[in-house]
Amino acid sequence: MSAKDIILKPLNSKKANEFVKKHHYSWKVVNNSQLHFWVYYNWFLWWVMSYGPSTKKCNLINLVEWTKWNEFIELNRMAFSDILPKYSESRAIAISIKLLKKKAPHLKWIVSFADGCQCWDWTIYRASWFDLSQVTENTWMRIAPDWKTYSQVTYYAHKPNEMKEFKTWTKLKWFMLRYIKVIQPNLQKNYEVLPYSKIDEMWAWMYKWIKKIVD
Repeated sequence: MSAKDIILKPLNSKKANEFVKKHHYSWKVVNNSQLHFWVYYNWFLWWVMSYGPSTKKCNLINLVEWTKWNEFIELNRMAFSDILPKYSESRAIAISIKLLKKKAPHLKWIVSFADGCQCWDWTIYRASWFDLSQVTENTWMRIAPDWKTYSQVTYYAHKPNEMKEFKTWTKLKWFMLRYIKVIQPNLQKNYEVLPYSKIDEMWAWMYKWIKKIVD
């Protein structure tokens, strides 16, 4: 069996969100996700991909020329099982893009973000020829004594009286990577296309929750 044996179909939000909550590293869904695909292999559901409007439209809309408010979309969740054959992820992305181009021909490009602290730097985007357009370092993440990771923003919202303790925890060297895939021809890119080697140069690589800790 190979990646050619996977099948991709639309999935309703309820089932998609149930799967994401169980299998995505964040255990959270993106509430404005509107389009979900499920990948099944040997007649079992193994992977869910969710697309929806970006929550940062104002900051992103001008990255590709003449983009209107509804002409780009964010791939905001990918939750999958390691049981899938090799190259299944990039094949599933390619199929989903074909479906988007067919069913939503007004879309010009796709954006997605890889959280290099909590998951990985997403080699599959590079295998799918997404442009690496930004690598941003942040120090909002810290690791607690129980070895769980917390964001300063999230922690402050829930436990504002414990921020003093939070600040004593070890900082994580956290990188957010932004990937863009232009799916219509002859559009000007108003962003710098970074070489994939930039990830290694900035020590932003990440694989299966192995984190780089700041001394």
